[in-house]
Amino acid sequence: MKKALIASAALAALSPLTAAAAERTLTISVYAFAQDDFKTLVYDPFEAKCGCKLVVETGNSVERLAKMEANKANPVVDLAAVSMADALAASRAGLIDKIDTAKLADFAKLYDVAKDPNGDGMSVGYTFYATSIAYRSDKMKIDSWADLLKPEYVGHVAFPNVTTNQGPPALYMLGLALGKDTPDLKGPIEALGEKKDDIVTFYEKSSQLGQLMQQEEIWAAPIGRFSWAGFTKLDVPVAWATPKEGQTGGMNVLVLTKGSKNQDLALQFMDFWLSTEIQTKLAEKLIDSPANSEVKLSEAAANNLTYGEETAKSLKLIPSAVALDNRAGWLKTWNEKVGQ
Repeated sequence: MKKALIASAALAALSPLTAAAAERTLTISVYAFAQDDFKTLVYDPFEAKCGCKLVVETGNSVERLAKMEANKANPVVDLAAVSMADALAASRAGLIDKIDTAKLADFAKLYDVAKDPNGDGMSVGYTFYATSIAYRSDKMKIDSWADLLKPEYVGHVAFPNVTTNQGPPALYMLGLALGKDTPDLKGPIEALGEKKDDIVTFYEKSSQLGQLMQQEEIWAAPIGRFSWAGFTKLDVPVAWATPKEGQTGGMNVLVLTKGSKNQDLALQFMDFWLSTEIQTKLAEKLIDSPANSEVKLSEAAANNLTYGEETAKSLKLIPSAVALDNRAGWLKTWNEKVGQ
């Protein structure tokens, strides 16, 4: 009886600790993309490792940032996955905290471009993608972004609308090629405006491009690398350009909500996501290109992703401050010169 009472007392003493551990909840805000795979590869394994509960909120960037702003005084979200530019917007609004990278065991493994994308210590990159030109290699040769406007090619080009994710980066690189690379993008937008009647379409969805290329209505289009796999399956020869000006692209980053009561747990999750093991699994599933430089991929996966140190170093990304401060002007100039 005495032993039973001692055992009961011991269990009672332990139960608050067990309950406290079980009650630890981490809330993350992420893109809705590939969530079934993320659950299997990232969320469930982390819950098993930390003994905590993961609450996942999804939505587009505008909705998710608005929710963070609305709950600024009493944060609901602990960690968020956003674009570089959105991270800077959140920083300017006082919504996120500086990241203590000393608590990230895998931080040193990241490509340099991902370690502090905005130069303010408020975000780390977990994936990036290249933007270049997919083109019919039997019809043309692309050595420069300016080749898209050559008289013999321009009538076979699709160019991304300025309102798309690929629009501003492609304009930025076209401006570099034309020697007109001011932040307002007026030079490349005006150059496109002069050729707007020749260009096949200013596309808004990359999903329409494969059919246009298959039907030979277009020969070339700037695209994100995440769209590349579909082009490799066409019945016509398509190549990925490596223009002399380089490639552009985009990066998604992880941020910590200011005032979160679970920052240590959020940092543990961040480190887990950035680990070689998790980044490899996500990449092999063709979900995210790895920001971790130690990831080794199969040839099939590597060919469909933005992968490798050379590629990471070649990316010319639009600085977030430039994007935030010029978006309205880009759209105004586009509407004036190109229309759509």
